[in-house]
Amino acid sequence: MNVLDHNRIPTDLDSFFMPFTAHRKFKEQPRFIVGARGMYYTDSNGHQVLDGSAGLWCVNAGHYREHINSSIAAQLEELDFAHSFNAGHPHAFNYASRLVKHFPDPLNHVFFTNSGSESVDTALKIALAYQKVRGQGSRHRLIGREKAYHGMGFGGLSVGGLVKNRSPFGPLLPGTDHIRQTHDITRNAFSRGLPAHGVELADDLIRLVELHGADTIAAVIVEPVGGAGGVHLPPEGYLQRLREICTEYGILLIFDEVITGFGRVGASCAATRFGVVPDLMTTAKGITNATVPMGAVFVSEQIYDCFMNIDDPGVELTHGYTYSGHPLACAAGMATLDIYEQENLFPRAMELHDLWMDCALELRDLPNVIDIRCFALLAAIEMTPRPGEPGQRGADAARICYENGLWARNIGDALVLSPPLIISSDEIKHTFGVIAAAIEQAR
Repeated sequence: MNVLDHNRIPTDLDSFFMPFTAHRKFKEQPRFIVGARGMYYTDSNGHQVLDGSAGLWCVNAGHYREHINSSIAAQLEELDFAHSFNAGHPHAFNYASRLVKHFPDPLNHVFFTNSGSESVDTALKIALAYQKVRGQGSRHRLIGREKAYHGMGFGGLSVGGLVKNRSPFGPLLPGTDHIRQTHDITRNAFSRGLPAHGVELADDLIRLVELHGADTIAAVIVEPVGGAGGVHLPPEGYLQRLREICTEYGILLIFDEVITGFGRVGASCAATRFGVVPDLMTTAKGITNATVPMGAVFVSEQIYDCFMNIDDPGVELTHGYTYSGHPLACAAGMATLDIYEQENLFPRAMELHDLWMDCALELRDLPNVIDIRCFALLAAIEMTPRPGEPGQRGADAARICYENGLWARNIGDALVLSPPLIISSDEIKHTFGVIAAAIEQAR
């Protein structure tokens, strides 16, 4: 739809079964985005809003990047599709070779997927298959964490820890368990950067080792920074301690970096930013600047070599997707990587870190604000729920922000921010100014 065709909305609002949407409420006052440039969306009423969420944590380089667009168009002229089942096209190999140079050793191999959910399920399957290949087939258990979000596949739901996401779908996968969450407002409210308290929560994994036996646990998956659960930061030393425990007990450590990858925390990934390297890493979202669906699982040398050294001369890992390494996605990923490199966007979030935290923490004395969590270009401003109306204050604040020109998502009663990495200092100040006014209005 042309951006200039304002007020043109579909006449049929029933055929599309929308994801994560209250359909009946949406239909009362539908919102349609029809254009995007740089930091801004335009809706069907001609209303411009600053994108404080980078789409859904994914448009890291900003909207409408001509280099990405032209690269996708050029790829269509050359090769529209080729599968990767016992065949190949050069773009997937060339992109993987270039991509791994931005991620820490020994994560030197890439399995391409089409989304974060697929990346998570792929990583979990690789972990289980690896343990079997190396003669540890009793290690079948997968451990997640409370309040975690790992996508909506059955594997990701099973290790995820958000009750509303899990409860509609029955018992999910057997053999999963969860360590304690790290969110602790009592001790860590309004932390400037990583919380000081909570490193000991990593030791909850030892409780599960003692309960189930280390020889039954294949892998532990965590988000280095919890995203969709409400921006929950790792306590200082927590990830390092988790790495130590996994190494001690022969458990694979998986970082879900679907959100934190590609510059969100001020480096190519949280593993680099925090100096803790997992055995497997899931990514998606920012990998193509959200132009073409794509994900990637980074695999360590140890795991990859174990598969390559099996005696069976056939397929080493019986897993994959029709669109793994799709040519258009690879072209988009290559072009996105060009922009990240040329504009030095991976460290940009840390360059803006102090201003971001200063502006966020200025909101701490506003009515009903009970916590602010901020790091790099991530933030959550949490408000106390209204009696008997959980989530309504957050929804009202998000609506007011939108009316005043800012797209800020609410997760329950928290306003959550993850803007494109190209955001300016003035736009940061404007963002938190709009939020301050919205919080005042949403009492």
